Amino acid sequence: MTTAPRTFSDLSAIDANDRKILNLLYTGLSDASIARHLDVGHRTVQRRVQRLMEQLGANGRVALGARAQELGLLHSRRRDRAVANGDAAGGHGARKPFSQR
Repeated sequence: MTTAPRTFSDLSAIDANDRKILNLLYTGLSDASIARHLDVGHRTVQRRVQRLMEQLGANGRVALGARAQELGLLHSRRRDRAVANGDAAGGHGARKPFSQR
């Protein structure tokens, strides 16, 4: 027996701080780094990430980032920059190596 994928229609429950967390998480930052960026506690970020995973039906951090992208919750600066530079694929080839981030 298969179940239908969970849908999430109430995006109003995701506030501006949640979106900031999602964007920073999507870039690969740890909870501690996100906390420093947002000037909040590490445990606050952990709790909010856990709540976001529950709200969006994601079973992990990678799945949360993918789900946020599916729902259009991530800012599109990278995509906009890539389009402006003529890279329709999203600019993935132009990313800095991890050592330079």
